[in-house]
Amino acid sequence: MATETPPPSNTQVPLPSTEEFAAVQESAEFGELRRSYRSFAFPLTIAFTAWYLLYVLLSNYAGDFMGTKLFGNINVALVLGLAQFLTTFLIAWWYARHAAAKLDPKAEAIKSRMEGGA
Repeated sequence: MATETPPPSNTQVPLPSTEEFAAVQESAEFGELRRSYRSFAFPLTIAFTAWYLLYVLLSNYAGDFMGTKLFGNINVALVLGLAQFLTTFLIAWWYARHAAAKLDPKAEAIKSRMEGGA
């Protein structure tokens, strides 16, 4: 059948040596990749953790506020709890876009160079 994938190639790609890995790790290109990742991931991790802890603290110590009805049986606690899910998905989507635009091309360039493609 024409839609079947061919069997994997038996050719071995030579693995980089320890010295080559160390050289790439110390390169400016790898440093920029690491900086791009950290400048995105660390602030968002801190912000989301603070947001989550705020929700937990409000749930524990501000029961009257969290129990405030907004409309019908919907209260502040429910809205903020659902907002936790929303922010989780938004951060995942945002990271996927960031990685595709900024991280993946740099990582692919390093990988292809390490595998001898460049």
